Amino acid sequence: MKGNNILNTCIIGIGSNIDAVANIKEMLEILGSRVKIIKTSSFIQTKPIGITQQPDFTNGAVKIETPLSQEELKNMLISIEDQLGRNRQLPKFGPRTMDLDIVTWNGEIVDDDYYTRSFLRATVDEINRK
Repeated sequence: MKGNNILNTCIIGIGSNIDAVANIKEMLEILGSRVKIIKTSSFIQTKPIGITQQPDFTNGAVKIETPLSQEELKNMLISIEDQLGRNRQLPKFGPRTMDLDIVTWNGEIVDDDYYTRSFLRATVDEINRK
Protein backbone atom coordinates (compact mmCIF):
# COMPACT_ATOMS: atom_id res chain seq x y z
CA MET A 1 0.00 0.00 0.00
CA LYS A 2 1.08 3.52 -0.71
CA GLY A 3 2.03 5.82 2.09
CA ASN A 4 -0.35 8.63 1.14
CA ASN A 5 -3.06 9.63 3.57
CA ILE A 6 -5.74 10.23 0.96
CA LEU A 7 -8.55 7.69 1.13
CA ASN A 8 -10.46 6.98 -2.05
CA THR A 9 -14.06 5.81 -1.79
CA CYS A 10 -15.26 3.42 -4.39
CA ILE A 11 -18.13 1.06 -5.18
CA ILE A 12 -17.24 -2.27 -6.75
CA GLY A 13 -19.75 -4.31 -8.73
CA ILE A 14 -19.75 -8.03 -7.87
CA GLY A 15 -20.89 -10.91 -10.05
CA SER A 16 -20.57 -14.70 -9.88
CA ASN A 17 -22.37 -17.69 -11.35
CA ILE A 18 -20.03 -20.50 -10.28
CA ASP A 19 -20.55 -21.45 -6.61
CA ALA A 20 -21.62 -17.83 -6.10
CA VAL A 21 -22.49 -17.92 -2.39
CA ALA A 22 -19.12 -19.42 -1.37
CA ASN A 23 -17.09 -17.33 -3.83
CA ILE A 24 -18.72 -14.04 -2.84
CA LYS A 25 -18.22 -14.84 0.87
CA GLU A 26 -14.54 -15.65 0.28
CA MET A 27 -14.06 -12.58 -1.93
CA LEU A 28 -15.48 -10.30 0.78
CA GLU A 29 -13.10 -11.86 3.35
CA ILE A 30 -10.09 -11.34 1.07
CA LEU A 31 -11.18 -7.82 0.10
CA GLY A 32 -11.85 -6.90 3.74
CA SER A 33 -8.32 -7.96 4.68
CA ARG A 34 -6.89 -5.48 2.13
CA VAL A 35 -9.25 -2.48 2.20
CA LYS A 36 -11.92 -1.05 4.51
CA ILE A 37 -15.39 -2.29 3.60
CA ILE A 38 -18.01 0.33 4.39
CA LYS A 39 -21.27 -1.20 3.08
CA THR A 40 -22.45 -4.18 1.09
CA SER A 41 -25.62 -4.18 -0.98
CA SER A 42 -28.18 -6.95 -1.01
CA PHE A 43 -27.54 -9.60 -3.67
CA ILE A 44 -29.87 -10.30 -6.57
CA GLN A 45 -30.18 -13.10 -9.10
CA THR A 46 -29.89 -12.01 -12.74
CA LYS A 47 -30.10 -13.74 -16.09
CA PRO A 48 -26.81 -14.05 -18.00
CA ILE A 49 -26.07 -11.46 -20.71
CA GLY A 50 -24.75 -12.58 -24.08
CA ILE A 51 -24.27 -16.30 -23.51
CA THR A 52 -27.62 -17.34 -22.06
CA GLN A 53 -26.97 -21.11 -21.66
CA GLN A 54 -25.32 -20.85 -18.25
CA PRO A 55 -26.46 -20.49 -14.63
CA ASP A 56 -27.98 -17.21 -13.41
CA PHE A 57 -25.60 -14.71 -11.85
CA THR A 58 -25.61 -13.44 -8.28
CA ASN A 59 -24.88 -9.70 -8.38
CA GLY A 60 -24.28 -7.05 -5.77
CA ALA A 61 -21.99 -4.19 -4.86
CA VAL A 62 -19.61 -3.24 -2.08
CA LYS A 63 -18.45 0.22 -0.99
CA ILE A 64 -14.86 0.50 0.20
CA GLU A 65 -12.22 3.00 1.28
CA THR A 66 -8.64 2.60 0.16
CA PRO A 67 -5.41 4.58 -0.14
CA LEU A 68 -4.75 2.71 -3.41
CA SER A 69 -4.99 4.52 -6.74
CA GLN A 70 -7.71 3.43 -9.17
CA GLU A 71 -5.15 1.48 -11.22
CA GLU A 72 -3.69 -0.21 -8.12
CA LEU A 73 -7.18 -1.17 -6.95
CA LYS A 74 -8.08 -2.55 -10.40
CA ASN A 75 -4.95 -4.73 -10.32
CA MET A 76 -5.81 -5.94 -6.81
CA LEU A 77 -9.35 -6.86 -7.94
CA ILE A 78 -7.91 -8.84 -10.87
CA SER A 79 -5.62 -10.69 -8.45
CA ILE A 80 -8.65 -11.53 -6.22
CA GLU A 81 -10.57 -12.81 -9.27
CA ASP A 82 -7.53 -14.95 -10.16
CA GLN A 83 -7.19 -16.20 -6.56
CA LEU A 84 -10.82 -17.35 -6.73
CA GLY A 85 -10.11 -19.31 -9.91
CA ARG A 86 -11.43 -17.02 -12.65
CA ASN A 87 -10.71 -18.59 -16.03
CA ARG A 88 -9.79 -15.79 -18.44
CA GLN A 89 -9.77 -18.22 -21.38
CA LEU A 90 -13.57 -18.45 -21.30
CA PRO A 91 -15.65 -16.10 -23.48
CA LYS A 92 -16.19 -12.54 -22.17
CA PHE A 93 -19.79 -13.19 -21.14
CA GLY A 94 -19.21 -16.80 -20.06
CA PRO A 95 -19.46 -18.32 -16.59
CA ARG A 96 -17.14 -16.99 -13.92
CA THR A 97 -16.25 -17.60 -10.29
CA MET A 98 -15.88 -13.86 -9.71
CA ASP A 99 -16.23 -10.62 -11.63
CA LEU A 100 -15.20 -7.40 -9.87
CA ASP A 101 -15.50 -3.99 -11.52
CA ILE A 102 -14.93 -0.48 -10.20
CA VAL A 103 -18.26 1.28 -10.79
CA THR A 104 -17.81 4.55 -8.87
CA TRP A 105 -14.61 6.31 -7.85
CA ASN A 106 -14.90 9.12 -5.28
CA GLY A 107 -18.57 9.60 -6.22
CA GLU A 108 -18.04 9.60 -10.00
CA ILE A 109 -19.45 6.81 -12.17
CA VAL A 110 -16.49 5.27 -14.02
CA ASP A 111 -18.16 2.18 -15.52
CA ASP A 112 -20.63 2.76 -18.36
CA ASP A 113 -22.33 -0.56 -17.51
CA TYR A 114 -23.98 1.38 -14.67
CA TYR A 115 -26.20 3.05 -17.27
CA THR A 116 -27.12 -0.11 -19.20
CA ARG A 117 -27.44 -2.80 -16.52
CA SER A 118 -30.37 -2.30 -14.18
CA PHE A 119 -29.03 -4.78 -11.59
CA LEU A 120 -25.80 -2.79 -11.32
CA ARG A 121 -27.65 0.50 -11.01
CA ALA A 122 -29.99 -1.02 -8.39
CA THR A 123 -27.20 -2.34 -6.15
CA VAL A 124 -25.02 0.79 -6.45
CA ASP A 125 -28.01 3.06 -5.79
CA GLU A 126 -28.96 0.91 -2.79
CA ILE A 127 -25.52 1.50 -1.25
CA ASN A 128 -25.75 5.23 -1.95
CA ARG A 129 -29.18 5.45 -0.27
CA LYS A 130 -28.12 3.79 2.99
